[in-house]
Amino acid sequence: MKQTIKSGATPAAFDPNALYTKALRYIQNMDNHDSDEWEYALWSSLALEFLARAALGNVSPPLLAEPDKSGSNLHFALGFASLEEKFSPKSIAISEVFRRLSAILPEFVKEHEAFGIVHTGKRNAELHSGELAFDGVKGSSWQPRFYQTCEILLASMGFSLEDFVGSDEADVAKQLIAAAADNGAKAVNGDVAAHSKVWQAKPESEQKTLAAQAMIWASRQIGHRVDCPACGSTALVQGEPVSAPSQKLEDDVIIESQEYLPTQFECIACGLRIIGLSKLAVVALSDRYKKTQKYNLSEIYAPLDDYSMFEEDNNEP
Repeated sequence: MKQTIKSGATPAAFDPNALYTKALRYIQNMDNHDSDEWEYALWSSLALEFLARAALGNVSPPLLAEPDKSGSNLHFALGFASLEEKFSPKSIAISEVFRRLSAILPEFVKEHEAFGIVHTGKRNAELHSGELAFDGVKGSSWQPRFYQTCEILLASMGFSLEDFVGSDEADVAKQLIAAAADNGAKAVNGDVAAHSKVWQAKPESEQKTLAAQAMIWASRQIGHRVDCPACGSTALVQGEPVSAPSQKLEDDVIIESQEYLPTQFECIACGLRIIGLSKLAVVALSDRYKKTQKYNLSEIYAPLDDYSMFEEDNNEP
């Protein structure tokens, strides 16, 4: 049998390589923001959509084509030129992309499908309505599932998280994924409940005194101030740096910022202590935090001269 009609190259609208490149662009824009900013979450949702489309297109580009009566979208995805007037190719909705992926990729289960639909749905609300869909949303509520979903999609195309987000962010992502998957960490809820019960049994006057002491203590320690899940007093989380320091200049002042991933928590008011990211994730204390320091230019570029090697000059006229 002789094939007389041959298709051309896959058009960019359905080309998995083009879609993956676009996902990389958006994930790089995400990295330009701090992990607690709404823009960070918005760019992540855009990156996830195109990563999902790339993964489905990598199975077969026609899977991305929206069904129509004439089959023009399918023909176009196969690399054939459309003969229709004013033709504009259309791809399936992102929710359908996730549904098809869950039916094709064994590792892409219903939880990943549901997360993808919800996360990109917030993007739609952010861009097409007056709703501030990502404002006030903690990273710990979506980042572990986001990275896990990305990891599965990337693996289906022969890529890794390191390829997609870089080695530093990939290390953080893997810690977040592991912490979220640690079911044994849920036992920390018992510790929180026990400390809360003891706290509630204390006289109100003692609670106020302890809370005031905790606020003073937290302000003098190195770490990130949070509310204690057991007693509500000011407490501290401390962690390890997960990014290189970034610097910017504002009015002759250098502002240096660095992100940290929490590893431990302490409240001196009720005595609650929590060690480990997985346990912190259970009580919603695993969000990355930013340490910011300010330096005057003169402190760095014009240090005081050291005259210790010279005798005092008393030769006044």
